[in-house]
Amino acid sequence: MNTRAKRVESKGNSQTTNLEDEISFKEFVFRIKDGYNYLVSKWKIIVLMSSIGALCGLLYAYFDKPVYIAECTFVLEEQGGTGGLGQYAGLASMVGIDIGGGNNGLFQGDNIIELYKSRRMIRKTLLSIGSFEGKKDLLINRYIEMNRFRDGWTNNPSLKNISFYVPENQFKRQHDSIINVMVKDIKKNHLIVEKLDKRLSIISVKLSSKDEWFSKVFADKIVENVNGFYVQTKTKKSSENLKILQKQADSVKNVLNLSLGSVASAIDANPNTNPAFQFLKVPSQRRQVDVQASSAIYAEVTKNLEIARIALRKETPLIQMIDSPVLPLERKYVSKAMGIVAGFIVTGLITCVFLSIRAMIKRMLQN
Repeated sequence: MNTRAKRVESKGNSQTTNLEDEISFKEFVFRIKDGYNYLVSKWKIIVLMSSIGALCGLLYAYFDKPVYIAECTFVLEEQGGTGGLGQYAGLASMVGIDIGGGNNGLFQGDNIIELYKSRRMIRKTLLSIGSFEGKKDLLINRYIEMNRFRDGWTNNPSLKNISFYVPENQFKRQHDSIINVMVKDIKKNHLIVEKLDKRLSIISVKLSSKDEWFSKVFADKIVENVNGFYVQTKTKKSSENLKILQKQADSVKNVLNLSLGSVASAIDANPNTNPAFQFLKVPSQRRQVDVQASSAIYAEVTKNLEIARIALRKETPLIQMIDSPVLPLERKYVSKAMGIVAGFIVTGLITCVFLSIRAMIKRMLQN
């Protein structure tokens, strides 16, 4: 009897739960319908606000300056090799397999990309002189003019008349502070450096700004500065070795020339030497020994010098520009049609959400 009663009670509870779920779902549907009807009743306000948003979008598109993008692409090829393994690594990279065997130099892979983003290279580029529409000026001055920084420095005596046309060793704290802010901004918002493909050695450098000339000149200058620094650092040891050998070769050659002159002088001092007096030949013979020794040393140094030159040419990386920025640059901007559509839709959605929240708060207060 008790079991039967429990079954009847359980069945009743299940029916009650299903009924409550059905009522809740219907209530949810009714609330959505009421909300929809409420928004339809407010269509004049929604259309009005959306039209205002469309007008704001049009004004934004009209007054907003386009962003100009300057892109440089170049290929970087390292000289020297790793023997047969390097050849197999090259074949494997064609099918997407990396088995190593490449050069693991200081600037390999992502390191050279980080070099482009380094403070030193961006600072050097900003302090470089570029040609803007036929006028020579520092890139940092163009950057200040582009962002109208001097308008905010009028009330600051230490920044009002600041000039960057001074040697870097005379820079003050204000100079370094301004450059640090610019370097961070360029790294974060303007400069993009990437490899177009991980398996290739093609590197792309992009600089975007609202000044077309600044974008072009900065992109050209930073590629020039970084690639020059890269080649200089990569070949530094070989260049120093070549300079030392060249200095030694010049010194030995001078000694050889002096020795040849001494032999001639010794012979001229006794032009018709009596064969019976061998002592008179000693000075010239000594000079001839010096000449022979200097000649042997000079030949060895010259050979080492040629080897050093070959090594320098072998270690010098090949950097070949593929594309450089050419005016007019690619530009990104918000078209008037896009501004109108985006302003209309965004403002309309915001208005609908605002009206819905206000209606819900009013209903809650009434309850």
